[in-house]
Amino acid sequence: MHQPTALASDALALLKRLIATPSFSREEEQTAALIADFFRDRHVPIERVKNNIWAKNRHFDPAKPTILLNSHHDTVRPNKSYTLDPFSPIERDGKLFGLGSNDAGGCLVSLLATFIYFYDRPGMSHNLVMAATAEEEISGRDGLELILPDLPPISFALVGEPTEMQLAIAEKGLLVLDCTAHGVSGHAARDEGDNAIYKAIQDINWLTTYQFPRVSPTLGPIKLSVTMINAGTQHNVVPDTCTFTIDVRVTEQYTLEEVIATIREHIKADVKPRSIRLTPSSIPADHLIVQAGIALGRHTYGSPTTSDQAVLSCPSLKCGPGHSARSHSADEFIYLREIGEGVEGYIQMLEQVL
Repeated sequence: MHQPTALASDALALLKRLIATPSFSREEEQTAALIADFFRDRHVPIERVKNNIWAKNRHFDPAKPTILLNSHHDTVRPNKSYTLDPFSPIERDGKLFGLGSNDAGGCLVSLLATFIYFYDRPGMSHNLVMAATAEEEISGRDGLELILPDLPPISFALVGEPTEMQLAIAEKGLLVLDCTAHGVSGHAARDEGDNAIYKAIQDINWLTTYQFPRVSPTLGPIKLSVTMINAGTQHNVVPDTCTFTIDVRVTEQYTLEEVIATIREHIKADVKPRSIRLTPSSIPADHLIVQAGIALGRHTYGSPTTSDQAVLSCPSLKCGPGHSARSHSADEFIYLREIGEGVEGYIQMLEQVL
């Protein structure tokens, strides 16, 4: 039997190797190889499609329900405010610094260690599948979504993202809408044309004040934000088009299609969704895995950020070591103790289910 303390040490060593290996979204080949080696060194057969690696527990039984353990190994690009080398795993003051240390390297290696802990155990009530996936940071189609058809049916998923090991039982979905307001071009010096910017302003004013009536008990209201706008070609020409983009964080109270329909009903601009893939996700508060976390003193909450949960159709819980506020920050870090707490916390939760 693998001991949690030794597994946490192995997890930390792997995390340092991952930090030292650039793995921007769509460029994760080298970290995928490191993860594949981690499995092979422990005699665990793997499957790989593109930069996604997954494995099943030794005594996998198709007649049993399956739990998916999932986190990602891609990172964003380091921002310009870094004072440390983002690819140098530096230990200092009880912290491990490095790009991807917190989001989501700490979660990933803790889940990998947890999977190894249970890998050889016979007689479990559930199967385990561990998937280390790509392209999460860009919501790409060649990450978890790509391999879902190859995985066995999933009863529920434990998705590793930094939550301080608290229990995110709901997560907002993401809808990005590209809008175009139409006017008529004319000369700015004369009373000509129909200014598309003014039409866009009317639409944007509605968007800043409208509230969807149904409010989620865990996630709160739907949030609409206009985040980009563009119009005009030169100072003396009334623009005939004005484009703007809406970032919509959707709760489980509405389908993405319902949100689009409501916005189209109230604004004059053309509305084109970029995709309707990233749906809200949740897991019942009385679910076994949630109750297991609560029994360990964890609390539940709704998460405003989007993760790979968005492409899962099964119940899913977001939980992991690290702090969400450190994600994508300069000199990103995770506390060394958080790795051990992650491994121990995941094991303790799953022990109550398996």
